Amino acid sequence: MHRSEVDALDPRRPYWAAAVEAPSRDWIAAPGCRPHARFLVDGESKTPSRATFELFESRADCLAWMMANRRELSEHMPGATVHPVSLANWLLGLD
Repeated sequence: MHRSEVDALDPRRPYWAAAVEAPSRDWIAAPGCRPHARFLVDGESKTPSRATFELFESRADCLAWMMANRRELSEHMPGATVHPVSLANWLLGLD
């Protein structure tokens, strides 16, 4: 999903996404970022992204996707922990 499409989502339903926080400045997965910069994870490239991300209907679906893709996630985002987040909370900066 592209970030510009978020307004089209049903606000009554919870949505989940995989998120990651940059472990250091100029993190290899996101050159030029500051420490603790927050990103969602692009479902196709398995890299941190500000524009596109994979959307899930439940936390369990998000966790299952993360487990199925854990090797690619760890290769593309070394040193970071990927975790499921409520999309609404993440967009508000609460998660």
